[in-house]
Amino acid sequence: MKRDELGELSAFLAVAQERSFTRAAAKSGTSQSALSYTVRKLEERLGVRLLTRTTRKVSVTQAGERLLARLAPAMSEIEAGLKDATELRDKPSGTIRITMPEYAASALIWPRLEPMLRNYPDVHVEFSIDNQLVDIIADRFDAGVRIGESVAKDMISMRIGPDLTMAAIASPEYFARNPIPKTPYDLAQHRCINIRQSTLGGLFAWEFEKDGREVRVRVDGQLTFSGSPLVLAAVKAGYGIAMVSDDIASPMIADGSVVRVLEDWCPPFSGYHLYYPTRRQPSAAFSLVVDALRGGADVAAKVRTDLH
Repeated sequence: MKRDELGELSAFLAVAQERSFTRAAAKSGTSQSALSYTVRKLEERLGVRLLTRTTRKVSVTQAGERLLARLAPAMSEIEAGLKDATELRDKPSGTIRITMPEYAASALIWPRLEPMLRNYPDVHVEFSIDNQLVDIIADRFDAGVRIGESVAKDMISMRIGPDLTMAAIASPEYFARNPIPKTPYDLAQHRCINIRQSTLGGLFAWEFEKDGREVRVRVDGQLTFSGSPLVLAAVKAGYGIAMVSDDIASPMIADGSVVRVLEDWCPPFSGYHLYYPTRRQPSAAFSLVVDALRGGADVAAKVRTDLH
């Protein structure tokens, strides 16, 4: 249906219900002549008279009554839908679907959204845990959380965490039996714990940089995993050296259960970002989620600075 056709139907409905062009014009905030012209256009387009006009009153023809019987309920449904949409704007509600890695979900997203969700019980959030890159448009997600450098350029992106670095770690027991590597090339003499990239299927290449010199190392070892929890368990059990982001390794480094090496070869990189397609009129629920994550980013950055 074209926009002008909807306007013609609305004009007819107003006059038919009021049985008067004068009252219908006053109620709809338009002139009587404009209303009469619009109804006449509808009658000409349909090829049938809908209203009978006299100098004293307006009556509805048989064709008009049949149209009115179907049109009135339909217009009421449209008005109810518009009212519901307005209420969603004023009273945040609805479901927001977000794809995110497991660590970001537990360490960043949940702690920041939980207080907001407590205050807005009609806002529902679906946490989809996935470490691989996801097409949020094709998979109908409202937003995603990933490392900043992996976010597509056509997305709106907002930092929600500080810069990160990679950390090469192993247990003290492992280094009691093996020499500490001084350069990335020394890793060829060590047992290393690999991570398989779920997106591309290949093994994660360990990347290092120092004084503008970049080094990519393919390592070998007994174990390969696709997620960090088992990697950390294998490291603590002494199975070799692993390469994980320092936000995951920091608690174990702090309590001495693992030792960090090659730190001077691991420069910082962009941390976690929230990203989503362009939204000209975001829902109130989505705006609440974005604001909660934005506010938490400043706190996280300060905590990170204090720790270092």
